[in-house]
Amino acid sequence: MSDSIIIIPTYNEKENIEKMIHTVFALPKDFHVLIVDDGSPDGTADIVKSLLSQYENKLFIEERTGKLGLGTAYIHGFRWSLARDYEYIFEMDADFSHNPKDLLRLYDACAKEGADLSVGSRYIKGGKVENWPLDRILLSKYASVYVRLVTWMPVHDTTAGFVCYRRKVLETIDLDKIKFIGYAFQIEMKFATWRLGFKIKEVPITFTDRVEGTSKMSAGIFNEAVIGVLKMKWQSFFKSYALD
Repeated sequence: MSDSIIIIPTYNEKENIEKMIHTVFALPKDFHVLIVDDGSPDGTADIVKSLLSQYENKLFIEERTGKLGLGTAYIHGFRWSLARDYEYIFEMDADFSHNPKDLLRLYDACAKEGADLSVGSRYIKGGKVENWPLDRILLSKYASVYVRLVTWMPVHDTTAGFVCYRRKVLETIDLDKIKFIGYAFQIEMKFATWRLGFKIKEVPITFTDRVEGTSKMSAGIFNEAVIGVLKMKWQSFFKSYALD
């Protein structure tokens, strides 16, 4: 039994998912993988299911009907993982924008260096972005600066989606109180973790824009973050993210 599970949400990732699964299982640490697929019409789930026998009791899939949102996919995966006693619970994209080799460094930050949440960060010393146009880099950087100014949260890459949680963090957060379902979900989860007093450590990574498949990014994602972060900060004065 591995102590670590990687949650990978998918929607139309047939070009990437098989290679990603093989790459993770080739790492020198024993990771398990949970795919949460939102009814991909391109057959992503069928590809995963064809690999289940090869990676029996290490690869799992949860299929949902329709595109229900990134945040709800991760929360579904969190609950699934907590029910199965994993100590370290990861988030990672399917498209190789996150280098699977960096899973080992995120793991070490929690398992060996005392972090409760480790964040694969583009915006600390040693981190960088490759293959993004300048306008998108600037938008992402300034979005993180904006979030830090509004929330006072000491995290440089607030929208990062490559992270590792210790089990106790996800057991403490009332996941029903997490309201964002798009990419701003990543901001709210870090904010909840920080507000509850857990230790967050950023680990520098190189983020590489996808080569295969289609990006899910849209203007609405940034609108959610801009308006939603203000609302999130205001509401934090009146509520706790802890389980009642």
